This record gives sequence, C-alpha cells and structure tokens, in this order.
Amino acid sequence: MAVALTTGGLAVIGALALGLPLRDPDGFLGPSWIRLPSLLGLFLLADIVPRVLIRARGVKRLPSAAKEVIAHRWPKERLAVVVVALASFYVTYVGYRNLKSFLPMVRNQSDDLELMGTDTVLAFGYHPGDLLHEVLGTGVAAQVLSFVYLAFLLFVPISLAAALVWSRNVTLGLWYTTALCLNWALGTASYYLIPASGPFAEFRWRFFDLPDTGVSALQASMLRARSNVLADPYATMSVSSIAAFASLHISIVFTAALIVHLAGFPKVVRWTMWTFLVLTAISTIYFGWHYIVDDIAGLAIGGVSVWLGWLGTRRATDSLSRAKAQVSQDRLVAN
Repeated sequence: MAVALTTGGLAVIGALALGLPLRDPDGFLGPSWIRLPSLLGLFLLADIVPRVLIRARGVKRLPSAAKEVIAHRWPKERLAVVVVALASFYVTYVGYRNLKSFLPMVRNQSDDLELMGTDTVLAFGYHPGDLLHEVLGTGVAAQVLSFVYLAFLLFVPISLAAALVWSRNVTLGLWYTTALCLNWALGTASYYLIPASGPFAEFRWRFFDLPDTGVSALQASMLRARSNVLADPYATMSVSSIAAFASLHISIVFTAALIVHLAGFPKVVRWTMWTFLVLTAISTIYFGWHYIVDDIAGLAIGGVSVWLGWLGTRRATDSLSRAKAQVSQDRLVAN
C-alpha cells in the first residue's frame, strides 16, 4: 500500500503539473482494471470449484459444500487482504505507466550513445545485437525469442493472481505482490535517472535483418504511440512506453525466479523460471529492447525488490500476528 500510494501520488502530481489526464493503459487483454479482477476471479473459481465438487459428492450437497469450502479457504479476512494487494498492484502499475509516459516531457534528453558505448566495451568491440544475430541466426531463433519475450505480458498478471490465490501461506503471495510493486516503482526511478530509448528505437538499422515477428509488431506500435504523445500529448489517449534503462522484463522475471527459488518450489519450477530468465535476457538484446547494462540494472532492481518486499511483508504479518494474539488473550482474560 505504501508503494502504491507513493507511485500513484507522484503520477497524480505529474499529471497536474503537466496538465494531462491520468490514463489507464490498455493491454491486449483489455484495460488493467478489468483484466486483473477478472483473472483473480478465474483463479478463485479454479481454487474453489474442484474442492466443492469433491466435498459435495452429489448435487444436493453443493450449496452446503460451497459454504464450507469458502468459509475454510476464503474467510473475509484473507479475501480482504488479497483485494487490497491487488488494488495496490493496480494503482502502482497505472502510476508507473503514466510516469513512464511523462518522461519525454520531463527529461527531454537521451543517454543512448553512452549506453551503446558501454555495450561495445562489454561485448569486446562488437555490437551485442549483431553478435547474437550472427550466432543464433535470424530465422527460427527470432520466432522463439519473440514468443519468450511476449510471454512476459501474460506472465505478470497470471503469476500475480496465482501467487495471491494459490499460495498456501498468504505471506508468500503478499511478498511477491509487494516485490512486483517495488519493481515498477524502482524501475520508474531508473528511467528518470538515465533516460534512454533503447537500440531498436535509436539505432534501428541494426535490426533490419530481423523477420516480422510479434515483437516487431509491438515495437512498431510503441513507436507510433510515442510519436503521438510527442506530437500532441493532450490530443491522444496513447501512452509512451519506450524506456530502456533499466530492463523491467529482467527485473520482474528475476524477482519471480528468486522468490520461487528461496521459497523452495519443486525443482522443475525453479529450473523453468531460471531458463525463462536467461531466454528473456537474450531476447532483450537480440531485438534491441535493451543494452547490456540495462539488464544488469534490472537484476539489481529485482534483487533489491525481493529483499525490501520480504522485509516489509514480514514486518506487516508479524504485527498482524501479534495483534491477533493480543485479541485472543484479551478474550481469554474476559472469559
């Protein structure tokens, strides 16, 4: 909630200062204020319905079984916590998207040349994108990496809903949600610290050898949206979504992989997440979304978000546990 209030508050201040409306960014699955509650509802149904069917063992006991399952699995206290967590994520995300869109109007400069210089040094004199095109090719690899990169768009809302609904201990879901919010907030700060657009936007000729993919369509759409915002931010409903430093694809996937690892998930889940992280990192360079230092900064943001998220969640849940224990003790004394 603290992260949401801070990020959302800064977005409101920015909108007032620039004379712009706050926009709820649309995704390919619809507006986030519809998408997130809908996903949460689907996961709740997936959590409740099988248990009701198993417990009922017949049509007549369905209503009573549903009441029993809901009372056991989803008491009002837990449901309230999940709703507050989801609302906090929504406010943080909308604040992040609007603050990101305000960036060209607040900091009209670019550090892309400097970041490209660091890329050349880190790649021993080569351009990392060109190197990956030579090594991996521009056929099947482009299609596979495009699928991996775009999978992130589904991964965030689905993993959020799964963490909040299916975690046996709600603390794990709150930890992940808080870490996601911190990623958006810290990522926004990094955009303003080092404003850059990324290789695909500033050095487009380096990526002309790539075939048409879902990523190329997304990049073209984002370039058009940024042009609309820069041409007249008051006349368009578009938001500018281009910013390179740091990579939030990397930070968020690293956050998920690290929490899965620390929480002791099954080995297949842990290996899947680390593989997803590696392939995501390759795709960010391959398609020119980011420079190498952007990905390194993304790892740092992800690690810090996991740590701060755990500190905040642990303190909050410890305080809640102490409050509940005190209430129980007071009732015992009264009796």
